[in-house]
Amino acid sequence: MLFDHLPAEWGGPLRLPAGLLEAIDKAVQEERKNGICCPPAGQELQALHGIKPDAVKVVICGQDPYHGPGQAHGMAFSVATGVPFPPSLRNIIKEATADLDQPWPFECSFDERGCLAPWARAGVLLLNDVLTVKAGEAGSHVHLRWQEFTGAVLDLVAEQDQPLVVLLWGKPAQSHAVRFTNPKHLVLQAPHPSPLSAFRGFFGSRPFSKANAWLEKHGLDPVDWMGQ
Repeated sequence: MLFDHLPAEWGGPLRLPAGLLEAIDKAVQEERKNGICCPPAGQELQALHGIKPDAVKVVICGQDPYHGPGQAHGMAFSVATGVPFPPSLRNIIKEATADLDQPWPFECSFDERGCLAPWARAGVLLLNDVLTVKAGEAGSHVHLRWQEFTGAVLDLVAEQDQPLVVLLWGKPAQSHAVRFTNPKHLVLQAPHPSPLSAFRGFFGSRPFSKANAWLEKHGLDPVDWMGQ
């Protein structure tokens, strides 16, 4: 069962409808029988590994995983080292370097080192709205009830009663804005960074500097977005 990979610090306190995990697991396994799905089996919940609910300082939420060969590895907008950057990641890098006025540090060339694991280690939860997708078909798993699971994950983060910045990129992610009502929460919504929408307000939104300003205002260390 894919939820065997769910870390205990997340799985224990999640409030989920009865039978939800079993229903998602069954649906995903059926999809995998009928074709290639992304990310590879066992990596669906990678975003929840290595970070605990009370350690999350920033949430970055997108739509669903990359659907190209070898791209998705379980963290939103991230790719494994050595995998060419998808267009959305290229646009995130453009915005980060412009916003922070610093060079992107994770690359040997422009087609390497797009793994955002350093962000996760710094307290950034990289979570998509839907956690699997059929290869080559964006949005193909929106009917598998993933949103109920990721919504419960975000509810758990929201309940921690601590300063938090929530970056919601694209309409599916923005549906979760209602979960964050604590005055300590800063919710920043922008279009998805894909080439289809990045020029409609993602570019110039300055999410990285705004996130750090909020964290510092509330006595927390900023995220070292350009660190390794």
